[in-house]
Amino acid sequence: MIANRVAYGNMVHKLAMEDERITVVDSDCINVLNYGEFIKDFPDRFFECGIAEQNMVSIAAGLASCGMIPFVASFAVFTSMRALDQVRNMICYNGYSVKIVGTHAGLETGFDGATHQAIEDMAIMRAIPGLRVLAPSTPNMTAKLTRLMAETDGPFYMIFGREINQEYYPENMEFTLGGSRLLRDGDRLTVMACGRMVDFAVRAADQLIKEGIRVRVVDMYSIKPIDGKAIEAAVSDTACILTVEDHNTIGGLGGAVSEYVTEHCPCKVLKMGMRDEFGRSGSSADLFEMYGLTADSIAARIRELLE
Repeated sequence: MIANRVAYGNMVHKLAMEDERITVVDSDCINVLNYGEFIKDFPDRFFECGIAEQNMVSIAAGLASCGMIPFVASFAVFTSMRALDQVRNMICYNGYSVKIVGTHAGLETGFDGATHQAIEDMAIMRAIPGLRVLAPSTPNMTAKLTRLMAETDGPFYMIFGREINQEYYPENMEFTLGGSRLLRDGDRLTVMACGRMVDFAVRAADQLIKEGIRVRVVDMYSIKPIDGKAIEAAVSDTACILTVEDHNTIGGLGGAVSEYVTEHCPCKVLKMGMRDEFGRSGSSADLFEMYGLTADSIAARIRELLE
């Protein structure tokens, strides 16, 4: 098993071998994002900006205006907030084909603490016109969505955490923009999760099946556009929807699902995530436990709802 950020770096290198327009604009994240092979093979397409994320995004916009396809990445808290003006006004307003990546998202950033834990980024980025938002859960999915971004015109924002990820998908599986993946089927309740929380949701479902409780688990990797058909199926087939995310419960996956339900198929939506509060410094395991984002917590919440 590897971390999603490593799978991302591997795929960017592979894409660069196939397309000379692929470039990387970096902010001191070479090791974090596994850019070593890219730099070795394509030094003239790698631009190191240091810890200057606003400048990094501005350079990426300039490269895109000349026909290049830049991948620009840093910690999610910096790509979504420190460089927000440049993302909105230089990239998205012009519709440039820049692929923005936020690594170390959410509580997974761990000991770096609240200042580095992006729990607002999905809410911020999905509100920007024309910006598509993706949150892959596994390395194989991350690789395929990295390719999808490169091959699809226009701006994207993709996020993932810091740690090694469980793999649920074969290498040859394809993922579409605006899609989702059903990982466990059930008729009692639907859990919709993204990123690292998908693994915890699956573990919770596997606990509950031993008790005769069958819950559906859907990997909602496409935050914007959202998979409306999957949401409508959840509403028609199960009692309610529970969203789970390593993000504030305001404006992220839970917000996107709630907005769709309100307009198309009224249903009760409950949300698990950060309850409008900042994180703390600690291991990701301890933080997930503290804020109720574990397989056991999800299973307990499902039992509570079904009662």
